[in-house]
Amino acid sequence: MDFAPDEDSEAIREGVRRVCGRFDDAYWRRHDADHEFPWDFYDAMAEGGWIGIAIPDEYGGGGRGITEASLVLEEVAASGAAMNGCSAIHLSMFGMNPVVKHGSAEMRRRYLPAVARGELHVAFGVTEPDAGTDTTNIATRAVRDGDQYLVRGRKVWTSKASLCQKVLLLVRTTPLEECSRRTDGMTLLLADLQRPEVEITPIAKAGRNAVVSCEVVYDDLPVSLDDRVGEEGRGFFYLLDGLNPERILVAAEALGVGRVALARAVEYATEREVFGRPIGKNQGIAFPLAEAHARLNAAELVVREASWRYDRGLECAEQANAAKFLAADAAYLAADRAMQTLGGYGFACEYDVERYWKEARLMRIAPISEEMVLNYLAEHVLGLPRSY
Repeated sequence: MDFAPDEDSEAIREGVRRVCGRFDDAYWRRHDADHEFPWDFYDAMAEGGWIGIAIPDEYGGGGRGITEASLVLEEVAASGAAMNGCSAIHLSMFGMNPVVKHGSAEMRRRYLPAVARGELHVAFGVTEPDAGTDTTNIATRAVRDGDQYLVRGRKVWTSKASLCQKVLLLVRTTPLEECSRRTDGMTLLLADLQRPEVEITPIAKAGRNAVVSCEVVYDDLPVSLDDRVGEEGRGFFYLLDGLNPERILVAAEALGVGRVALARAVEYATEREVFGRPIGKNQGIAFPLAEAHARLNAAELVVREASWRYDRGLECAEQANAAKFLAADAAYLAADRAMQTLGGYGFACEYDVERYWKEARLMRIAPISEEMVLNYLAEHVLGLPRSY
């Protein structure tokens, strides 16, 4: 890896900053409070080509890698948009990666250009109420019926489901008890969402409310065989081409959230005077903020290694999981230190720190919890006995 200044990377950062500069804190505060999707922001990012940056250029995308996508999302978060801004666009950036890598030529031609233009919205349907992070235990079934599947089951935490035309849906086509391995018998489908066989219910939640999260019930939803990603029964392995980029991109978003929270704290500590001096002169304020800065920088190194490895086709599961763990932890530390620095004003909506704090806390449990990351590292990296 080369740590010399990269003109291309800086051009990406500057381009994203120009777009994000049109959407101030009041914009994000209002959309979060009103539970309103940020369409103006989404359209501006699509018009700039940022949403399709990791889609191959032959399908109208930018033809870049997860590294470049991570820079985009870090800058979006750091602009003050935080997770509301990132969640509005990131599913289109990593969610279609299994289609890019394993979809048929016809599927790629049919869907990828529309995703790159920002016209086709695709959700990610994996998590279920009774399975949680035990993905191999999903119960949503797809039964073959001629030239289509009929899907029945329930998913939760499907972001943007009420706004999306399609969902990349993980289903069981072979019951678990009939599989030799738990990871067998699962299939990925690119299914329609806005159908009478689909019931979508928003989930009330503590934050990141500009982007809705939903429970989705499928009641014999028909899905054409043409909308199957790759081979039947190989869906879990195809899904990994969405999950590792997801962890890397969420880690980059965490960096951005941590940095904007830290910037707000530094600004406040410089301007706020108590007992005749700026509070930032006090080591009790300065040292915690300096430590937060150091931890964000350390986490960034792991994020960059993970994306570098992924873009070169190298094994990166360890790095992607570690990046998500470390960046989320550093972001929450920075946001919590920012809250402490602002004191009572940190709890006031008008200063935005409370929004960063809630969204940074979310990243410690989603899209995968800290504990499950540690389970993975303990078993698959350290070689310890499986604990669950």
